[in-house]
Amino acid sequence: MSGAAVAAPGPDGTPIAVVGVHGGHLYGPGAVEALAGADVVVGSSRHLSSTASLRRHDADTVVLAGPLDEVLGRVADASRAGRAVSVLASGDPGFFGIVRVLSERVGSGLLRVHPAPSSVSLAFARLGLSWDDATVVSAHGRPLADAVRAVRSSRQPSVAVLASPDSPPQVVAEALLAAGEPAGPETTAAVASRLGEEGEVVTVSGLAAVARGSFDPMSVLVLAGRTSRREIPSVAWGLAEAEFEHRDGMITKAEVRAVALGKLDLPPSGVLWDVGAGSGSVAIECGRLRPGLDVFAVERDPDQVGRIRSNAARHRVGLTVTEGAAPDALLGLPDPDRVFLGGGGTGVLEAALGRLRPRGVVVATYAILERAVAAAAMLGNVVELSVSRGVPTGGLGMRLRAENPVFVCWGPET
Repeated sequence: MSGAAVAAPGPDGTPIAVVGVHGGHLYGPGAVEALAGADVVVGSSRHLSSTASLRRHDADTVVLAGPLDEVLGRVADASRAGRAVSVLASGDPGFFGIVRVLSERVGSGLLRVHPAPSSVSLAFARLGLSWDDATVVSAHGRPLADAVRAVRSSRQPSVAVLASPDSPPQVVAEALLAAGEPAGPETTAAVASRLGEEGEVVTVSGLAAVARGSFDPMSVLVLAGRTSRREIPSVAWGLAEAEFEHRDGMITKAEVRAVALGKLDLPPSGVLWDVGAGSGSVAIECGRLRPGLDVFAVERDPDQVGRIRSNAARHRVGLTVTEGAAPDALLGLPDPDRVFLGGGGTGVLEAALGRLRPRGVVVATYAILERAVAAAAMLGNVVELSVSRGVPTGGLGMRLRAENPVFVCWGPET
């Protein structure tokens, strides 16, 4: 095997083998041959140690540690010099692995990938579950908030999250619960650790139990049976006022809310502010429609703050409530992609526009004409909504009862 033939270097270099390792084992004769014939072997200390008997004694070894760019440079240089290189990686290196960065560096045409089973496939196998409809998310080397948004955006019944030292399973579970991920008995949460290796452990419980526990950070968190998420998501918006706890009719009316939500043109992810949130009806509907958004509800009335939290819990929407008066209350918030203003003066609108990200949108509603005119001059668009609702008139039928007109202004920063 040590005399395995190696392709002559082409204009870009000798092909580079990327070999998946799991539990110290390689999978398939191609992987074994690639490692046995390598002049240079690159891998973590653990992988280099576990595969020492499978490679040539005179092969050079490079520890995959420190600045990744430096290691990738050594791999590319060895390939250009006509040396056979094998890069060792855990599981399937094309699945949240080193294949992505290697292909960006040397081109995918130069890579010969020999995968081993991924930790995700093994986790579902241990649970006896199929995973062809699962959403897979990584919290390794990525912000935890991005992983949480991806999970909350998923409508699949099964989700797997690759944990990390910075985001171990219990931290991921806690963040998911805080973002509104259901933790009912219909959902199974499992933590699979050290799969295929000595000390393998698979713990099956619920999401809340995972959040209270302590687990190996190099694990896979699996959520299965998310029955409430299997349903086709509703695209309806403009929920009836009765769907929200509110004070004396102090709530954006359903028809106005429906128009405002349409004008917001909600993106799949990003940051949304609902300023002067009141009962939180707009913020909550945004969270229902786009679970991947980071929603911030800003409200100065402590009683209304309580209602926002109660309404968010009722609709199982994760959001952040900031108690305080705008514009000062906006200072600690991340810059927004979308802003909804439930009234207020031009000072709040100016503050929102000053923080708006590129291609952002602001929608503001007003009951007072003068404020709407000032806002329209800043935003560029205005429409007046006059809504009349049918109400019963004794036994004679129905009549139309007019609601107060509302002005909706919208537009990007100009």
